[in-house]
Amino acid sequence: MTKHKKDEYKCPLEATMDIIGGKYKGVIIGHLINKTLRYNELQKLISHATPKMLIQQLKELETDGIIKRKLYPVVPPKTEYSLTKRGETLIPAIIELNKWGMNYLKEENIPCAYKGEMD
Repeated sequence: MTKHKKDEYKCPLEATMDIIGGKYKGVIIGHLINKTLRYNELQKLISHATPKMLIQQLKELETDGIIKRKLYPVVPPKTEYSLTKRGETLIPAIIELNKWGMNYLKEENIPCAYKGEMD
């Protein structure tokens, strides 16, 4: 788990949020549902994330066993990310959080560039 792992949690939700509660972690997981993406593809999809922050979030998700990274020995380096079996167990929760967010934005009349559904 990541550096902020505790020896004991007061509730399971606290542990869950430690793992997926990073600024872009839920978004990363959402983009990796049923897909394998290269770093550059993720960077384009999450363009408002700095490269340093995106790399940090990817490393933490990998350390926590949520995503896996495959590095190809080519020049320039090619790195692909996908969900692990543990990460796949988060798919229903991420989809529901996405639906909740879409409803919230609609109710509050807040524009959102993303119009699709997570599959």
